[in-house]
Amino acid sequence: MNESSSSTPVVLKHSISFAAALRFWFKLGFVSFGGPAGQIAIMHRELVDDRRWISESRFLHALNYCMVLPGPEAQQLATYIGWLMHGTKGGIAAGALFVLPSLFILIALSWIYLAFGNVPVVAGLLYGIKPAVTAIVLHAAWRIGGRTIKNGWLLAIAVAAFMAIFVFDIYFPIIILSAAVLGAIGGKFAPKKFSIGSSHSAIENDGDGNAIINDRTPTPPHALFRWSRFGLTLAVGLGLWCAAMSVLMVQLGWNGTLTQMGWFFTKAALLTFGGAYAVLPYVYQGAVEGFQWLTAQQMIDGLALGETTPGPLIMVVAFVGFVGGWTNQILGPDYLFCGAALAAGVVTFFTFLPSFLFILIGGPLIETTHGQLKFTAPLTAITAAVVGVIVNLAVFFAWHVWWPHASALSNTIANTATAPNSPFSGGFEWFAALLTMVAALALFRFKAGVMTVIATCGVAGVVKTFAGL
Repeated sequence: MNESSSSTPVVLKHSISFAAALRFWFKLGFVSFGGPAGQIAIMHRELVDDRRWISESRFLHALNYCMVLPGPEAQQLATYIGWLMHGTKGGIAAGALFVLPSLFILIALSWIYLAFGNVPVVAGLLYGIKPAVTAIVLHAAWRIGGRTIKNGWLLAIAVAAFMAIFVFDIYFPIIILSAAVLGAIGGKFAPKKFSIGSSHSAIENDGDGNAIINDRTPTPPHALFRWSRFGLTLAVGLGLWCAAMSVLMVQLGWNGTLTQMGWFFTKAALLTFGGAYAVLPYVYQGAVEGFQWLTAQQMIDGLALGETTPGPLIMVVAFVGFVGGWTNQILGPDYLFCGAALAAGVVTFFTFLPSFLFILIGGPLIETTHGQLKFTAPLTAITAAVVGVIVNLAVFFAWHVWWPHASALSNTIANTATAPNSPFSGGFEWFAALLTMVAALALFRFKAGVMTVIATCGVAGVVKTFAGL
């Protein structure tokens, strides 16, 4: 939208009631399986094709903006469209309902996992799901790499990122910052090598004038940029963050578990370029190796549970918070569940607050033009580095799944001077390796859905447990 058209007061011809939108966002929160691609496809089919609430180009315009933001792009897209239709209350409702069902489901699954994880059926399911998760992570690296790594320069960045974290154990933010610097330099001296744009080939229909919000629909008054609104929204967002952190610091001190979770996951929320898989190595380094809120095996199990629930995959952080709250008994041994659920809620709040602010603050700026946004050179380089980091995560998962005894021994003695004789000691889990290969074949060759792969491997794990293979 250009400035001249926004200077005249306009009234959006609105036939989308807030109640109808609320019902849709509530439904979406329970059916948004399939990761970001699946969730975006669901919204496109419902909002663009079926309901005709928004046109193709306006949908893609919002999506392009969300793709260059840190954070879960599908949740941010829902927030953006909800905000465009009904202002701040619409954006908050859409974004919150996209997350809350997943939070409640994960809290329930996390409790079952901790309370009944040793029951043979549950143990068998987890045994089978973990190899599937290993293949899923590798497949995620392949998908992201296929969209991003188009030349040798970007491949070199991906390989360098893999070596940095795999060989030298360099901290994830340092890798991201280094990639951004390389991208900025490369974009200056070799712009064609770093001009990879976002692609939405799965969405091909052209927009038309039949949508309620279409190319000719004036920007609604609430979506017009005003410095006063920008400042107010920023102040409210920072105020909420400061108020929450202040309460935690006063009650628990800076070193309290919940305080550290709030600070750590705020940083994580600002580093999720490339989606949830990109931030998992950072969460692992901090939550497992640094704070020791959970073990490496529990992290893999949490990702498995996250893959089976609706909502953004980054909701695995709720599992991390739940296990950390349970392990640290933050409300005492008599209130394990309440303390763990509180930790999961705190982690979710600090993880998603920045996503809401990015939309509510940046949305009016983006609505001033309907030209498609492109990835900048630094973001292209960051995404390439993310591919290498995710491959490292797949290797790490494979080691823990295929040689669980060796990895358990390594975790046990991590803080001692003793080291295991070999990183491959303790026996090789041939059945887990076989399941990983089968899952990878299903994903890469037969394009099977994630839920199908997880369910099949889970059943195989139960059969293996009771058959004693």
